[in-house]
Amino acid sequence: MAKEPKDKAADEKKPPSGAKEGKPGKPGKDSAGKEAAGKEAAGRAKAGKAAKEAAAAKEHGERESKDKTPKAAVAAVTPRLQVKYHSEIVPELASKLGRTNKLSLPRLQKIVINMGVGAATQEKKFLETAAEAMGQIAGQKPIITTARKAISAFKLREGLQIGCKVTLRNQRMYEFMDRLISLALPRVRDFRGINRKAFDGHGNYSLGLSEQLVFPELNPDKFLRVQGMNITFVVSNATDDESREMLRMFGMPFQAEATGKGGAA
Repeated sequence: MAKEPKDKAADEKKPPSGAKEGKPGKPGKDSAGKEAAGKEAAGRAKAGKAAKEAAAAKEHGERESKDKTPKAAVAAVTPRLQVKYHSEIVPELASKLGRTNKLSLPRLQKIVINMGVGAATQEKKFLETAAEAMGQIAGQKPIITTARKAISAFKLREGLQIGCKVTLRNQRMYEFMDRLISLALPRVRDFRGINRKAFDGHGNYSLGLSEQLVFPELNPDKFLRVQGMNITFVVSNATDDESREMLRMFGMPFQAEATGKGGAA
């Protein structure tokens, strides 16, 4: 009878069935490990987010710098013929024509370059090559022109693509004119000046080139087919004589007045 209390006390000290020694200490270690892993993952997420934000800010800054640089460069560079027109040609024309209003003086409005590719009715590739060459010459993508009416003798249908053209204004117009006068026309074979009478009665002047390779922008190994073009200078507020005088001041190499017929083509 006296041993029963001891057995009860021993039974109270025994761990419950299924329990092992050391188990009560494990939950504390696991929770500490999970907290450390959670903190480490949070730190990684913050670092990754910061790196993404830094990369996005850097890319945004590069875009802004790229967008600003060309505009500043274009604004800083003015074609020399445009500067010459406002600084030299306008005062000289005003004194020569006796006009005080600058807006009434002859002014170059636009330059139209046109290529007629008759062989495009048989081979479409010729038109694509001509359009690519015109794009390199003018620095502007040309538009494709179509036939206005059908002509059976030339196997031409209405709406068929047979050429390309481009219209240049403002800075590109003056840059093209400068390259034409300084580089292209001197490369024409047996060049003796351009026709001084090729005006339309309203001050507009047209000239023809028999081949496109006079422009140094084109690679002769790539453009093997010879393709001519027409170039029209559209002038406002001018008669033929006034327009001729203005183009002469720009540097257009007209033939001497006593010279017979001829031209660049």
